[in-house]
Amino acid sequence: MEAGRIRAIFRYPVKSMAGEPLDVARLGWHGIEGDRRFAFRRLTDQSGFPWLNASKLPELLLYKPLRLDSNANIENSELPPTHVRTPDGKEYELRSDELRKEVSSRHGSEVELMNLRSGIFDDASLSVISLSTVQGVERESGREIDLRRFRPNVVIETDSSEPFEENSWVGRTLMFGEGNSGAALKVTMRDERCVMVNFDPDTAERDSEVMKTVVRLNQNCAGVYGTVVRAGELRVGQVVTLGE
Repeated sequence: MEAGRIRAIFRYPVKSMAGEPLDVARLGWHGIEGDRRFAFRRLTDQSGFPWLNASKLPELLLYKPLRLDSNANIENSELPPTHVRTPDGKEYELRSDELRKEVSSRHGSEVELMNLRSGIFDDASLSVISLSTVQGVERESGREIDLRRFRPNVVIETDSSEPFEENSWVGRTLMFGEGNSGAALKVTMRDERCVMVNFDPDTAERDSEVMKTVVRLNQNCAGVYGTVVRAGELRVGQVVTLGE
């Protein structure tokens, strides 16, 4: 059963910082290659979730990871970023003490950069949302909503215009590309949203009506999480099939 086609692909090299749109991505066993491999850890936090994210520092969304070396123009490179551009336009090396101090100062507490090969995820290594769901929230909230608010890895344009169609995908498999040899994802759970959906990805301004609408329409869930069951290539425009 055809579910639709990939409308957009995003990767977030540093957790909670700005994402980058991709035309093509490699889906490995730990999600999209290069996705959320870096994060800032709060040194004073002793909980099981010490990572600094935009719910604690909204301006983190305005930091943009980028490459500033001879490999910067390699299309869809899986190489990690070399630098980060701050909201003020300054550029620091990703692993520099200058960037660490900058983020620590904005947060008001010390942080350190961590690099985990398998990624630093909240619930699962890949998040998927349908374009219809984003449009439904936009329509019901009366707001213009950039789909980047939802921090998806894959956006699917479904054949149906019904929002929250993803609810019915839980327990089933999304297969990407023609035939049975492409990348595949087992959908494991609905994506329960946090306050991050309230933040404009370009300004970090808060609008609580977005999350209130998701709560009202679908019990605070929008999109789904999944586990990779077959590695392969993702490509914008690629057909997506829903299997058992």
